[in-house]
This record gives sequence, C-alpha cells and structure tokens, in this order.
Amino acid sequence: MSILRAFKAIRPKPELVDKVAALPYDVMTSNEAREMVKDNPYSFLHVDKAEIDLDPSINTYDTIVYEKARDTLKKMIEDGIFIQDNQENLYIYKQVMNSRSQIGLVGCTSIDDYMNNIIKKHEFTRADKEQDRINHVDYCNANTGPIFLTYRAKSEINEIIDDWISNHVPVYDFISDDNIGHTIWIINDLEKVVELETTFTEVKNLYIADGHHRAASAVKVGMKRREQFKDYTGNEEFNFFLAVLFPDEQLHIMDYNRVVKDLNGNTAEQFIDKIKESFTVTPYQGSGQFKPEEKHTFGMYLEDSWYKLEAKNSTYNDNDPLSRLDVSILQNKILSPILGIEDPRTDTRIDFVGGIRGLQELERRVSDGMKVAFSMYPTTIDDLMSIADIGEVMPPKSTWFEPKLRSGLFVHKL
Repeated sequence: MSILRAFKAIRPKPELVDKVAALPYDVMTSNEAREMVKDNPYSFLHVDKAEIDLDPSINTYDTIVYEKARDTLKKMIEDGIFIQDNQENLYIYKQVMNSRSQIGLVGCTSIDDYMNNIIKKHEFTRADKEQDRINHVDYCNANTGPIFLTYRAKSEINEIIDDWISNHVPVYDFISDDNIGHTIWIINDLEKVVELETTFTEVKNLYIADGHHRAASAVKVGMKRREQFKDYTGNEEFNFFLAVLFPDEQLHIMDYNRVVKDLNGNTAEQFIDKIKESFTVTPYQGSGQFKPEEKHTFGMYLEDSWYKLEAKNSTYNDNDPLSRLDVSILQNKILSPILGIEDPRTDTRIDFVGGIRGLQELERRVSDGMKVAFSMYPTTIDDLMSIADIGEVMPPKSTWFEPKLRSGLFVHKL
C-alpha cells in the first residue's frame, strides 16, 4: 500500500515558469551553473546551488551557502516570482523528448513508506552528499527538488490522468533550452484527488528511479522534525516529501558508459588477451562508434579502435538479477580483476559518461588522456525493479534517465 498525498504547491508565476525551471542541482558543476544563470535572475539554481551567488572561494558545504538558499527562496516568494495554491492539489507533469512522452503525477509520498521499504531503493548513498541536501532542506524548510519515482503501471491511474488532460487546460506549457517539452496541469477537483489517492493505496510499491540522495535527506529532515515536535500527529507536512510518480511503461533509461585512465600495467595486447577469457572480442568493422543493441554486449574503444565484446555464458547467472546486469558483468570480469577498480564509487581512475552525451564523448575522453572506454547496453526498468524487490543494490552509475525532471516547478514547504 503506497501513500500519495496532495499538497499546496509553491510554484512559479506562469509568465516566468520557463525562466525559473532548472535542471537538477547535481547534473552540473558550480562553475557550469554560474554560466547558465548569468543572464537569468529567476533561475531556480539560485536556490538549488546557492553558492553560485557567493564568492567562488567559499566551500559549497559552508553554512553560508544554505543560508543563502533559504534567503533567496524567501525573497523569490515575497517578490511574487512564486505563488502558492490555496488548497491541496495533485499535479500532472508531462515531458516530451524526441517525440517520446512520459506523464507523471506530482504529489507527496510518505517518509514512513521509505523507512518501511514500501518505497524501494536500488543505490547506496554517500554521507557527504546526503548531508548537503539535509542542510539544504532543513534551512529552506522545504523540499525544493522532486524525487523521481516509478511504479508498475495501473490502467485505472492512467485513465484518470488521460481524462483530466483531455478535458482541462494546462497551467504551464513551455520548451526548455535543451528542447524538452514541459506541460503541467493542476488537478484541483477534490473528488478526483481523493480517487487518485485511494487508487494509489492499491499500488504495492514505489521505486526510486532517480534521486536517492534527495529522498534519504528528505526522510532524515522529517525524522529531525519529529524529534523537535514530540507531539506530532503524522499529518504534518514534514512527514511527506515531494515526488513525481511515473508508470514504468513510459520511462526510458539511457546507457551509462565508462572511461578508465590506464590499463593497470597491461599493454593493450595483454589487456585484450585477458578480456578474451570472459568475452568474445571482435574488431568493429562498421563506421562510427559501436553501440550495443542487446544485453551482454559491450563496445570497447582502445587505441583509436572500437571492439565488440560479447560476454560468455559463464560470466553471469541468468537466474540472478544482479549477476546478469551488464554493469555487474563489466565490473566483475574487467574493471575489478583486470583493471584493479574495486570500488567504482571512490576510485579516481574511472569516470562515467551519461548516454545523453553520445559515444563521440567516449572517443573525446580517450583522446584527452583516458586509456579505454566502454559503451553499455542500457539497464532496463525491469532490472531496476527486480533488484530492488530482492533488497539488492545496483553497481554505481547503472541508470541514466532522460529527460531530467526540472526543479523549481514545485516547492513543498515542511
């Protein structure tokens, strides 16, 4: 049973929405963010990455950064850049990228569902990144970035959402700088809100698709508030966090590729010979880069040449959802035993390149000093759910979702 709850969103004034909406804080560096907002005082990055309005010498985790985020959000509300709805609503958020759409429901989910594993996870989190968002949520007294959740699709939910879209005018409809369409409707009919909330109680589990650190941080701030207010009832806003919930059938995961700085003392010939113990290695004869088109197939770019790697059956257990992941096969058969990368979360010799950048980026990174690159077949939603269902976690950087949810479209005050 999953809890979905309506809320009074703080959201941009319609004529400013395209200027306010911003990519998530964690997909760019502080310097990149400074460049992105230099002509846009309305961008939500002024809240989500508040260090961009401070001296670059200031540590991004300094208290002054969180105070700046709090003050900027407060001023944007006071200046009328944001408005707050006067009743609890649910919201529909549609994104269109390359003619493919995904339609999610915006509301609040329960910190208890997170702690009781009704909301399932598939990644470990890092303490420093958690603490950053704990401070940000705590100082702002708000969830400023939504958690990207998915669930096994239910026709009843799809029908309610489709009917609302067909019969109502959106409150926002704009195209962002990266050519992604964003359209939002407000579900402000109490009967429909209750119907959706009730229908979601029939959804057994929700799954974090993206935003593990934001989710963990939101929950910890909620627990902190419970300590501060011992007489809490469970209905206070701090017991819930902001989320967008998409049916699994609509989501698209892109490849998440790898580049490594060296061959761990091997020559190229020695490296290929060692790979052949677990993979069939074939020089790629086609033009351009090799992009895998099926599971257990990898591309490798080494010394200006592309190779096709096909994992032998002995490299994985098809009955084990974790073992059969391509990211696991690469880690267990090449990255760890041959290249000596035991923990890709902390090893500085490896880097990760989201599929949105294209495979040309792998070639560029190798020409700029990395030694070898691997192109991956994307992890599937079924893989993600299967691993979360058995309580396991994926290797880091297993999934890259596109399009990214925009921050600043909805703020949930605690």
